[in-house]
This record gives sequence, structure tokens and C-alpha cells, in this order.
Amino acid sequence: MGAHTTESVVPEGAWFKSSYSSGGGGECVEVATPATHVCVRDSKQPSGPVLTVEPDTWAGFVGLVTG
Repeated sequence: MGAHTTESVVPEGAWFKSSYSSGGGGECVEVATPATHVCVRDSKQPSGPVLTVEPDTWAGFVGLVTG
């Protein structure tokens, strides 16, 4: 797991939000899945830090919150 700036990790067009997001409030996380890891960022700060995690770790997290 690590933190990086957005530009150094993922191209801008690769980010997506949940289909459950209202889209207008900026209260979401955005996710991108380049090559070997999952990147997560705050939609209110798109040029801010990016959290990177292993795909299995992300799948476990999503499984817990959607449980």
C-alpha cells in the first residue's frame, strides 16, 4: 500500500465512480485499475494523494462494505 500523486500513477481518463454516485456532490471516491494494483482517490481532490492497494485487498474491502 502506498500514497502517490495522481499524475504519477494513473492517466486522468482512467478514473471511475460507482454507478450509485449522485455525480454532483463530490462526495465520492474514484477508482482506477492500472496493470497490477488498484488506485483510490478523493473526488473532491483529484490532484491530491492516491492510495494504491493490491487487487485482493481491494476485493476484500469491497466485499466487507457491500456485505
